[in-house]
Amino acid sequence: MFDVAIIGAGVVGCAVARRFALLGAKVVLMESGADILSGASKANSAILHTGFDAPPNSVEWQLIQAGRAEYLAIHEKLNLPLIQTGALVCAWSEEEASKLEQIHAAGLHNGVTDLARLSAAQARTLQPGLSSRLCAALAVPGEAIIDPWSAPLAYVTQAIKLGATVMRNSEVLRGEFAGNTWSLQTGTQTVEARALINCAGLYGDEVDRRLGLPVAFQIKPRKGQFVVLDKAAVRHVRSIILPVPTETTKGVVVCPTVFGNVLIGPTAEEQDARQRATVEQDTLAGLIRRGAEILPALQGMPVTAVYAGLRPATEQKAYRIFSRPAQRAITLGGIRSTGLSAALGLAQHAVTLYQQFESEPFSPPVDIPWFAMPNLAEGYERDWQRPNHGEMVCHCELVTKREIALSMTSPLPPGDFGGLRRRTRAGMGRCQGFYCNATLAAMTQGKLAVDLAVTAKGEQ
Repeated sequence: MFDVAIIGAGVVGCAVARRFALLGAKVVLMESGADILSGASKANSAILHTGFDAPPNSVEWQLIQAGRAEYLAIHEKLNLPLIQTGALVCAWSEEEASKLEQIHAAGLHNGVTDLARLSAAQARTLQPGLSSRLCAALAVPGEAIIDPWSAPLAYVTQAIKLGATVMRNSEVLRGEFAGNTWSLQTGTQTVEARALINCAGLYGDEVDRRLGLPVAFQIKPRKGQFVVLDKAAVRHVRSIILPVPTETTKGVVVCPTVFGNVLIGPTAEEQDARQRATVEQDTLAGLIRRGAEILPALQGMPVTAVYAGLRPATEQKAYRIFSRPAQRAITLGGIRSTGLSAALGLAQHAVTLYQQFESEPFSPPVDIPWFAMPNLAEGYERDWQRPNHGEMVCHCELVTKREIALSMTSPLPPGDFGGLRRRTRAGMGRCQGFYCNATLAAMTQGKLAVDLAVTAKGEQ
């Protein structure tokens, strides 16, 4: 019997598991995929937002503020990176320039007081090389970039160290609430819990349906395609370069990453499929052109990788958060592009909603475990810079044998190759694993959901 069952191990589910474990709750985190971050959370732009452009006075704005504040308070304790790049909202037409005043005013209303209106010439002092088409810009000094995968892994690792259970490959097929207890059925077992929090992302509405809860929203997947430029491009990109947003999307961003690359994207494409996010050559070519239009120095830069992700958009722009005290259930739905920034705030909010249930108080742990996550970010010391790291497994991303071995023996080892890549950066560089996959296959044989190498029958 668990105190709280959390469905969905994306960044929000991992943050919620941590927050309840810190309270002293007996927590189970249930994920349908082979590893955490298997859904929408595996593909995002990795920006820690200030909330300057969030809807004023909205729940989303409040939770971004709370989540950002907590990340700033704990990231050094967990060895999580923070690179303060700042951002420029760039207007490429007089019509867009006229909207900057409204964005500026909304940002000030949201408590982001260090915004500054800039001429095109002033903007170029912060970000040299911006196209001559630039009309004006709004500087947002507080925007930053972080590691989008190590942060949720740190949250769930801290939860595990506090006694939480993580169940992967455990899709919740149905649930029943009776006698103040939830009985959740997976394909192989039944899990019982006194309360339930739905953080199922792209399947948030479907999970509510399977649980017999009122379905108050509908997921409408929104695909975003991305292009990752080679590391040579990053010397041209000092700041996050944002467009003037529209009603439906924040638009295409040119952004440095903590891994030393440059990201261009995402697109915003509505689709029905919740699992398959394809990339299209014409769309990717358009993103590359768009990047070069914004920063001409990016013209002709090699592409390291392309990928696509799905955001759990709904029929409304707002977060879809519902508390049902009679069923001791909470749904955190419709968490789109700001989920990485708001995750810790969403976890705090989930506790506030939970406290409205009739429940005995938890007994918080006497000691809170703090630990250093392996650093994957450029600009901070990495394992290859330390002695006795062993063989260099991935030369593109400078990943050592010791890093691979430690990830496989960590409190939550990778469940599949995607999880290994997100924990180490192995296979994410120029060759996309061409040179390192044989070594990775040997080191992970029999330890992942699907082995990287196929062996002949009976071969050891």
